[in-house]
Amino acid sequence: MANHKSAVKRHKQNEKRRVRNASVKTTIKTSVKKVREAITNSDAAVAKSSLAEAVSRLDGAVTKGVLHRNNASRKISRLTTAVNTLESK
Repeated sequence: MANHKSAVKRHKQNEKRRVRNASVKTTIKTSVKKVREAITNSDAAVAKSSLAEAVSRLDGAVTKGVLHRNNASRKISRLTTAVNTLESK
């Protein structure tokens, strides 16, 4: 266990962040999964609405420092491309 007051505080902060990060990552995975399912079912309307939610969650994760901006940007780009190809068919 920590020996200094500042180390105890740091431990508490790290624990809070770990729990928050896990929650945010789980919601991101769920929203991305919804988009992918809609794409495999060829449901363009659901895919588009799910994509908007996924993009919002990914951007929020970047703001909170959970994901790197390039990581989120790459995921958004790939999802958007997949949805757009679905719509063009």
